[in-house]
Amino acid sequence: MTLKISVLGASGSIGRAALSLALSFSDLLEVTALAAHSNLAILNEQIRLFKPALVSVSTDELRRELASLLADLPRSLQPELVFGESGLISAAIDSGAQMVVSAVVGAAGLKPTWAAVNSHLKVALANKESLVLAGDLIMGKALGTLSPIDSEHSAIFQALGGRLRVPELKKIILTASGGPFRGFSRKDLESVTRQMALKHPTWSMGPKITVDSATMMNKGLEIIEAHHLFGLSYDQIEVLVHPLSLIHSMAQFHDGSILAQLGPADMRLAIAYALSYPERWPIVERAERLRAKSYKEELDHKKKPEGAVKDLSDYQALSSIPDLSFEPPDLHAFPAMALAQAAGRAGGLAPSILNGANEEAAAAFLDQKLSFIGISEVVGECLERLHSDERLESIDQALEADQRAKALAKQLIAKRF
Repeated sequence: MTLKISVLGASGSIGRAALSLALSFSDLLEVTALAAHSNLAILNEQIRLFKPALVSVSTDELRRELASLLADLPRSLQPELVFGESGLISAAIDSGAQMVVSAVVGAAGLKPTWAAVNSHLKVALANKESLVLAGDLIMGKALGTLSPIDSEHSAIFQALGGRLRVPELKKIILTASGGPFRGFSRKDLESVTRQMALKHPTWSMGPKITVDSATMMNKGLEIIEAHHLFGLSYDQIEVLVHPLSLIHSMAQFHDGSILAQLGPADMRLAIAYALSYPERWPIVERAERLRAKSYKEELDHKKKPEGAVKDLSDYQALSSIPDLSFEPPDLHAFPAMALAQAAGRAGGLAPSILNGANEEAAAAFLDQKLSFIGISEVVGECLERLHSDERLESIDQALEADQRAKALAKQLIAKRF
């Protein structure tokens, strides 16, 4: 039976990985809608390859430009083109999709995720900000219909047998690669450049999440996400730096047993599990079969294909793995994770403030208007200044707090630049 999916954030790394699976499993997946911010070159090719019924972009100007690019398509293959926030929501719920791959970056992913949840659609969630900003609200409606895509949360999800809430779970251990600056002191980090921060040692990701990984804010956001997904207290969520990125996370049960999920640093594994559960698709074999005509090669018109999914099952592959080593995160050099933990514990609007400030600060760093260490400093100051005891009661309230934090962060950054 074919699963109809909508892919939000289609031109990003997660969206493209999801669509490579749609190409590999065209007998099992049908793409009914695509949404992208502004990368029309990629979106144009995706439309021609997957023939969705509905496509959303960020502005009306981009919608008109895309319509021009698609003018040569037969009328029967012309998708409905929409734009803006309403277009993103429409892409989530109005195309006949049964599952929404929510992979938009940042707070912009909250409303379409919320719309999908309220429409009783399954959600494969990569947009961690949805749970950071409004985890209690989302999980109050989505328990049983939501599958995590983040590799760490997918690892726990798999260790729990495809469940999110398990009474015998004692704690979880999220692993972190340590990013490109593992071992750096706070002083070393003062001279970090944009180019240096974007060179992640193990994962290929978009610029914003790569910067978040370098500051370890990404791991802090994942802690908040894990708290909501698995119904655990913050005392039950531990982080260990694991530079190999081979063990993606671990679950410890009350009897002392620990289950760990191992795999190559390839997001297709986590995405495939979210899409296929309770089945497991043979993605190693399918990806190998399609190497000569991979999705990435289709989009790039050249260059190397997406390639095979690495198989760790043979003796030589396992024997070549160095000793599995772990170390605690350095919260002095990388205070962003501690800021996220504190915001999560505070609850209310604090996670929304954290997220908004971090989005603005990370963007300023990428624009070379803020130093690397300035990211966590700006986030910390925003949390301090905007502290509130308000309870979170609505999606709009969470987004308003996010916007207030962005505005304050922008002011603080302007004073520094």
